[in-house]
Amino acid sequence: MDWLVLVFAASVLAIAYAALNFFSVKRLDEGTRVMQDIAARIRTGAVTFLNYEFRIIAMIALVVAVVMGVALGWYVGAAFLIGATMSSLAALVGMRIATYANVRVSNTARTTKKLGQTLKVAFTGGSVMGLCVGGFALLGLAIVYVVFGRLLGQLSLENVYLMRNWLGIDFSPFTMTISGYALGCSIVAMFFRVGGGIYTKAADMGADLVGKVEAGIPEDDPRNPATIADNVGDNVGDVAGLGSDLLESFVGAISSGVILAFHLFLSSEAKNGGITPSLLEKMFMYPVVLAGLGLLACIVGIAYIILKKELSEDPHRELNMSTWVSAGLTIVLTGLAGWFMFRAEDLTGVQFRLGALSPWLAGVLGIAAGVIIGLIAEYYTSYDYKPTKSIAGASLEGPALTITQGMAVGMSSTMAPVLVLGATVIAAYGAAGMYGIAMAAVGMLSFVTTTVTVDTYGPISDNAGGIAEMAKLDEEVRAITDKLDSVGNTTAAIGKGFAIGSAALAATSLMVAYIFSFSPPEVDPILDIINPMTLVGALVGTALPYLFSGMLIESVSKSARKMVDEVRRQFKEKPGILEGKEEPDVTSCVAIASEGALQEMKLPSYIALAFPLVGGFIFGANFVGGILIGAIMSAIMLALYTGNAGGAWDNAKKYIETGALNGHSKGGPVHAAAVVGDTVGDPLKDTVGPSLDILIKIMSTVSLIAVAIFAKYNLFAWLSSLF
Repeated sequence: MDWLVLVFAASVLAIAYAALNFFSVKRLDEGTRVMQDIAARIRTGAVTFLNYEFRIIAMIALVVAVVMGVALGWYVGAAFLIGATMSSLAALVGMRIATYANVRVSNTARTTKKLGQTLKVAFTGGSVMGLCVGGFALLGLAIVYVVFGRLLGQLSLENVYLMRNWLGIDFSPFTMTISGYALGCSIVAMFFRVGGGIYTKAADMGADLVGKVEAGIPEDDPRNPATIADNVGDNVGDVAGLGSDLLESFVGAISSGVILAFHLFLSSEAKNGGITPSLLEKMFMYPVVLAGLGLLACIVGIAYIILKKELSEDPHRELNMSTWVSAGLTIVLTGLAGWFMFRAEDLTGVQFRLGALSPWLAGVLGIAAGVIIGLIAEYYTSYDYKPTKSIAGASLEGPALTITQGMAVGMSSTMAPVLVLGATVIAAYGAAGMYGIAMAAVGMLSFVTTTVTVDTYGPISDNAGGIAEMAKLDEEVRAITDKLDSVGNTTAAIGKGFAIGSAALAATSLMVAYIFSFSPPEVDPILDIINPMTLVGALVGTALPYLFSGMLIESVSKSARKMVDEVRRQFKEKPGILEGKEEPDVTSCVAIASEGALQEMKLPSYIALAFPLVGGFIFGANFVGGILIGAIMSAIMLALYTGNAGGAWDNAKKYIETGALNGHSKGGPVHAAAVVGDTVGDPLKDTVGPSLDILIKIMSTVSLIAVAIFAKYNLFAWLSSLF
């Protein structure tokens, strides 16, 4: 059976279903003229910013592709461009539908007054982003496999072995090609996550600090000049950014499994082991097959909700049902595929300790870990549970204790998911060796299409609430959108926990592949942690996420400061704005957020790309190996802390707004204290945490590609040869 046909069919089916859902949402009525005008402003702002980002990405991508093509081979540069294109398409289509769906969600709530029908529109809109993430990622991989693997013969046995290029660099062509594809996805994800994160939080903080705290007007009030920019930010940061982030994790995990299969085969050959060419073929196909079957399962899980005649009034239950259907069906389908692929193979040469089902069991461990980490994130960030309620209670004593309690919750929340990740790595290794760790990462991301769908539903609902407020719709409409938004905040926090967990496993798998890449096949791959170079690299790598995070927070602060000054200026120079007699200038706020994000995103992104390269070409492979270990460990903790603390602060504010805290609600000093906590948490959960996911993955991918060069050519080795 040609499994690539299945993968290609799954990707095309997902994209076709995304197109169907896109146009089914677009056909819905946008509502009143006021609603249409507001939605058009949000859409224009989001598309304009995305176009500016694409220009920057295109220039950088072309330079990187040319460098890779010259240094490593034209096919690596070509695969890089394919990856960048697929990631860009997913982000573009996803953000487009988000800006079409938001007003239609508002109008559905206005015309039906039914939460279930409104939820279906928001979910259908989110499904377009989710299906595009899975569909375009696998379509690109199928192209890489067919064009470079089959047509150019890179997957033939004679080309599996290490070849030497004109620079004297030894590498396996297909592993380098698929690494180039992964890096293309990473570059796009980095700029969307960092740029979108800076944009959305600068606008959000500017709108909150002057609008809610100083002027005392509600969130998304049409009198606030920064409201449109805030809603634009939801799309560029939480839709385009999130989608490209998880697409990159998805591709990185699959790539690491394929690369590890090749290196395990080369190691087995050097040691006269027992990995046969037939088994190798199955090992480099199984990660893609697992992902393809997971995509088919997600299509069923999404269709289950969309085709359901009537959804209940409990959005959380409906969203969870889609996730459970997708995950459960993925487990069944991939188990059957694993048995069918490996049952007749001689497994004595690999560490498949549980027989033909070993890779599948490792994947199931990843799926279970993803679900558990999501539940842990929900516990720490939902106002249904004690941690977030404790932050709301601390707001009774003012903003200082609100912030202190939020920090305590965030720090405490890091231990449980790390224990889950650690147990998963150990168990996956026990089931299928190093290959099992990669399969756990692929397993966790196998139902990423549904995960992104549920996550994208959140910002669509948030935008819908903003449009309802700005269009001055009935309180009943705002109550529906607020309910959806509240559930969306929880799903976003779960999604962030899932993104962190998947990034950790994907980066770990890529790091293992990195160690294999500079170790001779006849030698067991070992990174000596007591080697001074490795140890110093680990120390530097541990500090890097803090430097990166500090730069991002400072970038948000700079842009937010300009936004605050602009909103204050308008309120001062045009007092009629607050009285509802004059229209605010929303264009200037959108321009400030766009210019600030585009300017400030460059340096952090360049550092993420350049740091492992500079370290490698000066100090060599061991130093970069240390950097990766330190950065991965540090970034995981910091991302968990920032994501969970920020989510808990946000929902503590919403808990107070429901009136559940001793009758306190919007507008009072307790709510003001919670707003301050939420504002502190905004850049942490929506800029720092998500960007750290990208940091460790892009560093791992860049290192994996460049190690073939700097392991041989580095300044320290050259200086050592002189003495």
